[in-house]
Amino acid sequence: MSTRFGFSFHPALLAAVFSVGFLVPFIQVGTAVAEDPFQKARQQLVETRIQTAGVTDTRVLRSIAETPRHEFVPTSQRSKAYFDMALPIGDAQTISSPFIVALMTEALDPQPTDKVLEIGTGSGYQAAVLSPLVEHVYTIEIVRPLGKKAKEVLERLGYENVSARVGDGFLGWPEAAPFDKIIVTCSPESIPQPLVDQLREGGQMIIPVGERYQQTLYRMIKKDGKLERQPLRPTLFVPMTGEAEDGRQQKPDPSNPKVINGDFSQSGDSSIHIPGWYYGRQVHQVPAETDIVSGSSASTAGESDGSYIRFENETPGLDSHLLQGLAIDGREVTMARLSGRVRTRAVVGAEGSDRLPIVAITFYDELRRERGTFWLGPFRGTRGWKSESRLIRVPPQSREAILRIGLFGATGVADFDDIGFKKVD
Repeated sequence: MSTRFGFSFHPALLAAVFSVGFLVPFIQVGTAVAEDPFQKARQQLVETRIQTAGVTDTRVLRSIAETPRHEFVPTSQRSKAYFDMALPIGDAQTISSPFIVALMTEALDPQPTDKVLEIGTGSGYQAAVLSPLVEHVYTIEIVRPLGKKAKEVLERLGYENVSARVGDGFLGWPEAAPFDKIIVTCSPESIPQPLVDQLREGGQMIIPVGERYQQTLYRMIKKDGKLERQPLRPTLFVPMTGEAEDGRQQKPDPSNPKVINGDFSQSGDSSIHIPGWYYGRQVHQVPAETDIVSGSSASTAGESDGSYIRFENETPGLDSHLLQGLAIDGREVTMARLSGRVRTRAVVGAEGSDRLPIVAITFYDELRRERGTFWLGPFRGTRGWKSESRLIRVPPQSREAILRIGLFGATGVADFDDIGFKKVD
């Protein structure tokens, strides 16, 4: 599975967030623990990062625990293979985080008799996770070096029910159609008609759709030849290389980056779905009329004049965060101001100062290599609402950025509001 920027959470500042933590026995796979030095790490990953984030299908959890993710990443990245993070795999692409793979696999509801089409092979990891869960997987990658390498790895590891090829995934695989399920791991602006045509009646498609940095993961069910949409959650996938990107009608303005819903005035379908933001963990929106900390209305307490978001965590090291992607061109934006309002209650760091509440932004170049991280904080203890800001000299190589807020493994309560990132002329 290749994300075109997927859950790209790279910076060394927050690297400890992705340690798989303590071992809690989950799945025993014969003598594999003794034979495979990575089996213990996979068990830890499933128990401490994927189950706790809401994936419950035991078949999916077992497949994640048994799939050798280290085989699908470059040798230089193998030490990070079982961290819950995206990793570069070459050609400006990344392998999705294990949580995202597990989430999309569970949403697909794979069955033993399913014939599945995957669009965006990337490393081949998603196809490998699907392999023991379905009858056959057909997977397509548009980037030739990635597609060729993924095919070789899948064949070497013995995934006999996976067929891989290089090509334009948005054209589908006509000779193998119809498909019971289709999973798309790169984001189109709209759903390609060939994929609709090749999905059987009653079949399901899992696909991220929307603007480049503002997408929603949907489950599509084909009824009477048309797709019915069921929104699942906000997400971030960058589209396929080539025409899918060039043909977009709505594109971000990298010369004028801005935060979407930074004041959290927009509400989602539930308090845990925050419009404009994605991959939230242990976070929810607090309505404007309620201030839980002070026990009175926000306006009366003088604490906040609108809704805000709250992170709560009781387990040291457990993820609690929220992310947003931005387009930025460091040649046109040389200075910017990062800002936000933060309130904390009984916040204690987890095994180091890098696991405390912060407002952070990380810049990436055109190959999605990290070019620098800047932050506000860290914040600890108990403190009332306070505005924070700083000027940032944007690395000139910057082409994209990820904004992050949260507890990041600390325990306690942290509230955030008025998050901003603006160009300074």
